[in-house]
Amino acid sequence: MRRRLVAAAALMLLAACSAPIEVPQAPVGEAPFVYVNNLDVITEWDPSRSYSNEIIAFQNVYETLTLWNPVTKKSAPRLATSWRSSADGRTWTFNLRPDVTFHTGRPLDAAAVKASIERTMQAKTGASYIWDAVSAIRAEDPRTVTFSLKYSVPLDLVASAGYAAYIYDTKAAPDLGKWFKEGRDAGSGPYTVANWQRGKEEELTLRAYDKYWGGWTRPHYNAVKFRVVPDPERAYRLLQRGEVSFVDRLSPRLFARAETAPGVRTSERPSFQTAMLLFNTATGPMKDVRLRRAIQKAVDYRGLLKALKGAASPASGLIPEGLMGHVPGRVPKQDLNGAAQLLARAGYGPAGKPLRLRLTYGEGDTDWRLLATQLTRTLQPLNVTIEARPMPWNAQWELGKKRGQDIFVMYWWPDYADGYSWFGNVFHSGNPPVFNLAYLNDQGLDAMLDTVPELTVTDRPAAQRAYEQATRRVLDQRAAAALPWVVNYQRAFVGGIRGYDDNPAYPDVVFVYDLRPSG
Repeated sequence: MRRRLVAAAALMLLAACSAPIEVPQAPVGEAPFVYVNNLDVITEWDPSRSYSNEIIAFQNVYETLTLWNPVTKKSAPRLATSWRSSADGRTWTFNLRPDVTFHTGRPLDAAAVKASIERTMQAKTGASYIWDAVSAIRAEDPRTVTFSLKYSVPLDLVASAGYAAYIYDTKAAPDLGKWFKEGRDAGSGPYTVANWQRGKEEELTLRAYDKYWGGWTRPHYNAVKFRVVPDPERAYRLLQRGEVSFVDRLSPRLFARAETAPGVRTSERPSFQTAMLLFNTATGPMKDVRLRRAIQKAVDYRGLLKALKGAASPASGLIPEGLMGHVPGRVPKQDLNGAAQLLARAGYGPAGKPLRLRLTYGEGDTDWRLLATQLTRTLQPLNVTIEARPMPWNAQWELGKKRGQDIFVMYWWPDYADGYSWFGNVFHSGNPPVFNLAYLNDQGLDAMLDTVPELTVTDRPAAQRAYEQATRRVLDQRAAAALPWVVNYQRAFVGGIRGYDDNPAYPDVVFVYDLRPSG
């Protein structure tokens, strides 16, 4: 988001100096911005627990203290206009934007910031771990909030997280959990929830919040709609007809068509989003590490990248390039002879027992379908059958929590622009499983990972060494996963829209308030 985020930072600083006396009313009578997704949008309404696809809506409904700027690779103002830390990095003070209100009408002040973050910390779920270093929060005055830490962490970066960093009105209802489950919000962002229809194609509608602190003087969209369309061909036809505004993912073939289609614009850039095959290390045949290593070696990494035609880049290690913890020189390669030998040692393969593996992936994702098809074809001569099952995300996730598959295919992206998320959530021991869907239980790895957040601040070279050691442990020693690619974002949207750009720290998010509607 080069131009847009730089401009946004400047506007935020200006707003901090001279807040508007009267906030203009939201626009009316204009066409909505319609976002097409291939998976269900909402999996969790509670902003303290949210940890999935709803980020694409929540980043338009809720706000965080800071926002990560991919140009400067630093935090920029959002609800906080400025901040400072003590010399030892264990005390952080944030100065809040004046005259901000929640959609409930109550003011967003230091007490509200303290209450929302403390409630998220107490939830102990989703990405709430990002606040683990916090020992106390003090509301110094209505516009100043101070955090005391048990150990140093870059709290300005933590406060920009895509999950668990939202500031919300904890006084919205006596039973806040019930309030959220009914499809209501308590945010401060430019849009508020107007309608939610679980399981429907037109799943979610947001409308402009007329008292938004940023104001509505220039052209904006008055509403945002999220439609679930698993069929990419149909999604593209809807875009061509102007019935939708934005399609977040197309097949390489459709994206190539979109690049030359009249009235359609495209966007392409590298991301922090990795494709992952998580192997069931706890139950079933994949409990045998030899089988996990065999599947790692069988994946046709180069063939997949070629077939994806620019929609993906090679993965090296677990963490993508551009973030702390990336390990260069670890791009995986296919080794069918090695796979066959490992299968034979485990009693399977062409001369052994047949092996059947259940693989689940997100319904409507053509890239996953390609992976499942290629892996099935590759493994057939090795006497291995892949039972590939496309599923709606919520159903796939619920099955995964019950350990109901051998290979769980999903994307992963960071909670904030840092590499710890891959290890702390996907490969750190946890029971019951949330996103640690390889079910890895490695106390030695856990102990190693627990040192990383503080080392990131106090000794970055040591933190990098810990990441490299953890990468070897997960991929080589435990063979808990295979990473076939890193996603290159390829979007298509209505040609008249201005102001759109991708921020890799917020995957698949369109900050609709920053857009200019087409004429």
